[in-house]
Amino acid sequence: MSIDVLTENLKEAIKADLEKEEFGHVNVRRARELIRDLGAYVLDVRPPAHVEHENAEEAGIPGAIYIPYPELPVQLDRLPKPKNHPVIVGCKRTRLANRVAGLLLALGYLNVYVLDTDIDNLIECHRAHTEG
Repeated sequence: MSIDVLTENLKEAIKADLEKEEFGHVNVRRARELIRDLGAYVLDVRPPAHVEHENAEEAGIPGAIYIPYPELPVQLDRLPKPKNHPVIVGCKRTRLANRVAGLLLALGYLNVYVLDTDIDNLIECHRAHTEG
């Protein structure tokens, strides 16, 4: 990727982020709305040591993909397509999610959100609404 492409991607990403409430940080309620209403992907980036029970993909969250942060470079082909589709990045805390969101934006993803809480909270909420 050339520096010109990277620069253009970052310009577009910043423009898109400025239009989002809270610069794209979302709580569990808003994340569930994005999943339900727009079919947002959920990208769980926790390293395996930080997954206590199951990752978002194993939990059956629609559109969930588990790519541990250290494995991201070798699993880029698993990233959601198209690049304008909403992607919610989550982890244990927001540290890794923010990093990955920045990387996605640099790669040309425009509709990236960061879950503002532990992704286990989203998994628990999903379970509560799907178990019957």
